[in-house]
Amino acid sequence: MRNDQLPHLPPTDPAGEIPDAAHDAADNAAHDAAGEGGHGMSGARRVVLSFVRRRERLDERLERAKETYQDRYMLPIDAGGARLGVRLGVRFDRALVERAWGNDHPLIVEVGTGQGENIVAAAAARPDMNFLALEVYDPGIAHTLLLAGKQGLDNLRIAQVNAPALFEVAESGLAAEVWTFFPDPWPKMRHHKRRIVQPAFADAIRRVLVPGGVWRIATDIEDYALHVHEVMDGRADMRNAGSVTVSLPTEHVGKGTAGMAQAMPHADFLESERFDGRILTNFERKGIAAGRRIHDFTYQAV
Repeated sequence: MRNDQLPHLPPTDPAGEIPDAAHDAADNAAHDAAGEGGHGMSGARRVVLSFVRRRERLDERLERAKETYQDRYMLPIDAGGARLGVRLGVRFDRALVERAWGNDHPLIVEVGTGQGENIVAAAAARPDMNFLALEVYDPGIAHTLLLAGKQGLDNLRIAQVNAPALFEVAESGLAAEVWTFFPDPWPKMRHHKRRIVQPAFADAIRRVLVPGGVWRIATDIEDYALHVHEVMDGRADMRNAGSVTVSLPTEHVGKGTAGMAQAMPHADFLESERFDGRILTNFERKGIAAGRRIHDFTYQAV
């Protein structure tokens, strides 16, 4: 479906991108999600973002892919600017899904699709499902457009929005699954609050999932695996469906202190077998080559 077939939306504010910056610079930004004319998370309180936008130029191939395919695949629902909130007036509901995809098939949302290899492969393999790719970085968006366009996919749409902001305006029970594979680990201890897996985000995902729907998470960072267990395993509304026993340190480490983890007390946790619906991307392959264990999680809405 083309963008001009969606309901009228106010224009995007093109300003507000954060220049190229290291993670340390992120703490200097005030993230008032009510700014820039869009929906943020829960009113006007300061919101901690899980990403820092950078100005990144697209090469000629990606620029051409963006120009060629954006009208076909992009959902024009973002408010623009550094925070990538959702435009005022947008409601992410079944009516929007049926307009944008042209059917009422079950919806799978991937949060942070990177270069798009996984979600494009999944959409090609499952034409009976609708897929939504959420990504904040321009090169990833453009590369996903390139892959989707080459395959002529009809069941994939892409949105450049902050996922928590989108889920805040989403209808309950809208998604069959949510995927969050290899999120930014934010390794420094003071940045752990920026990790996208947080109690508030888990609340939003539970509301968006259908009963019995699942949130699939994967990471190759041991400390992030512990973080996921701490956020998720005590929830009464989402069941850890894992059956693989994994031993993890029971204390957190930060960047530069990860080598201390093996000497720390350990405990057993349940995780999942590798999700066979996730292709082996270059990113995951590099993690394996570096000797890092891949941690898979499946949390089912109850």
